[in-house]
Amino acid sequence: MLHLTLRQLQVFNVVATQLNFSSAAKLLYLSQPAVSMQIKQLEEKIGLTHFEQMGKKIFLTEAGVEL
Repeated sequence: MLHLTLRQLQVFNVVATQLNFSSAAKLLYLSQPAVSMQIKQLEEKIGLTHFEQMGKKIFLTEAGVEL
């Protein structure tokens, strides 16, 4: 059974909407490293990568779109 937190899902939602970790951090009143850590923990629990980085831009992977 996965033990995802509501906070991890909220952070994922904002990052997925903004497609930018720094912008998401500002909206969530968190530091950018804190946002990155929440996403990393979420990905480790699920076992899938949700974002792909190309240069300075990030995109949702298929798993990210499904989530």
